Amino acid sequence: MSLIKSKKRVADHGEVFTPAWLVDRMLDLVKGESERIDSRFLEPACGSGNFLVRVLQRKLDTVELKYGRNAFEKRIYGLVALASCYGIELLADNIAECRANMLALFCDYVGVTPDDEAYHAASHILSLNLIHGDALSMLAADGGPITFVEWAHIGAGKFQRRDFRLDRLTQAAGLREEGSLFQHLGKHEVFQPVKAWPPMTVRELAARDRPSEDAAA
Repeated sequence: MSLIKSKKRVADHGEVFTPAWLVDRMLDLVKGESERIDSRFLEPACGSGNFLVRVLQRKLDTVELKYGRNAFEKRIYGLVALASCYGIELLADNIAECRANMLALFCDYVGVTPDDEAYHAASHILSLNLIHGDALSMLAADGGPITFVEWAHIGAGKFQRRDFRLDRLTQAAGLREEGSLFQHLGKHEVFQPVKAWPPMTVRELAARDRPSEDAAA
């Protein structure tokens, strides 16, 4: 794979892709976390997904070891793994490619097609987790603040969604919060979610990926 798409993109955006062997060596430095199904990873300049695809692959390998014999759990924990991966990318074609690469990996592992609810649930999660925007300004491509979704599997195949603004999350360092990206958010008012959603099943998540079909039904 070429490490650049064009010299112009390198000059305009400093775009150079990390080779796969180096990605794996870097992830080996946090091996335990990169293989934990629900550990959250954020790549603020995710490109087409060189890092995130490898993180997801490691997580899915863990899903296979723990839940591979049960089709229902394999799908649910595959979605948990997918929902723990976050990215921001400045260039529209890159973020589209990243979403496609992540979705293809998930679908190949779980064995689903575009006719399956799990496919659309995964697509919906990726549309929210992989953001077209600028990590430096913390603004999405539409000019609004970047918002991240915290997904929590609450059992029985249901997911709890809470939305948080990135600019507020980054204030955690100043307040000396410890732990993962969303840990301890209830301790300070600035870390209250922008919105909390009712629990959703895979079917309900899938419906949000194809609202026009639901409206026509």
